[in-house]
Parts: sequence; C-alpha cells; structure tokens
Amino acid sequence: MRREDDDKKKSGFKTLLLSVILSSPGPLVLGLGLTVGRSSTQISDFTRRSAELLAIIASFVVYCITMRDPSMDADRKKKIESGSNIFVGIIMCISGISMIVLAFISDNEDKGNVIPAFAIALSGAIVNSMFWRKYSSLHKENGNVILEAQSRLYGAKSIVDTCITLTLLVVVLFPGQRISYYFDIIGSILVSAYMIRCGIKTVVQSYRRKKA
Repeated sequence: MRREDDDKKKSGFKTLLLSVILSSPGPLVLGLGLTVGRSSTQISDFTRRSAELLAIIASFVVYCITMRDPSMDADRKKKIESGSNIFVGIIMCISGISMIVLAFISDNEDKGNVIPAFAIALSGAIVNSMFWRKYSSLHKENGNVILEAQSRLYGAKSIVDTCITLTLLVVVLFPGQRISYYFDIIGSILVSAYMIRCGIKTVVQSYRRKKA
C-alpha cells in the first residue's frame, strides 16, 4: 500500500514537471511571433500562456512541498493547497480579463503573420487535451486537490487552444479581410469569457475547501 502511494506521488510529480517543461517554450515562441504578427487573439494567447506558466510552476512547487513532508499538519497542508489553487484560479481570471482588454484596444486590421501562433495553438490543443486526461485520471486515483485544479486548468486550456486554433486559421485563410478581423475579436472574447468562468469556479471551490 505504501509503495502504491509512493508510485502515485511520483506519477503526479512527473506529470507536473512535464507540464512545466512543455509549457515553458510557449510564451517565448509566441513573444517572438509577435514581431511578425499583430492578431489580438495572438496577443491574448501570449498573455494567457505567460500567466498560466506561473500558475503551473506554483502548483508544482506546492505539490513538492506537501508530498515530500508526510508529517505536515493536515490543516496546514489543506491551507497551502487551497491557497495554491486560489492562485491558479486568480491567474485564470486575470488572463481572461487581459484578453478582453486587448481585444477591444486592438484596432489593427492587418494581422501580419500569425502562422507561428497558429502552430503553437494547434500543438497546444493536442498536448493539453492529453494532460487533461492524465490529470483527471491522477485526481481520481488519489484525490489530490492540486491535481484537481490542474485537471480543470488543462481542461480549459485544451478548449481555449481549440478555439484559438480555429480563429487563427480563419485569419490565415482570409488575411486582411473584415471576416478575419471580426472573427479574431470574437475569438478573443469567447476565450476570455471561458477562462474567467473557470477561474471563478476554481477560486470559489478552493475558498470553500479552505474554510471547511
């Protein structure tokens, strides 16, 4: 039984570490892509991925702290985990709000080259869907709240990346046309609304768990 618990902890550790590693290049590549593309969805995606990377790193650190100290007081552990998940939720809300602001202040119809952002979004949709399933499975196995928050985060990320992929595809297929301009704005708004909804849900549930 002890060995089984250790294996579950190691599996969670490896998955979180892999999440950090695979999420790290995204903001850098998108940041470089902004030198040739000016899509509001592309800018929003850069802001979102940068914020989410901070949330994933924070969750990884907290998971390591709580899992490697079996003698930690249960109440203290719950507060630390809940605090981390609240931070994840807040990051999701900030990310969503940033997208809405950027969508409305961007009035440039010439989006430039958005192919780098499109490639990142497409690969993100695939990889994040895999992580979503993995975190959901890990949470069902051991009920860890950090992994639960990551499951919700990656669920949102996979859906958001799918929306962004479709939006940028329209921009690529119809460059400089009004349809790509409006589709770009609508894509940013839909993505941000979903992120805010998921963020609020995460904060509320984590706060209730912390007070319980």
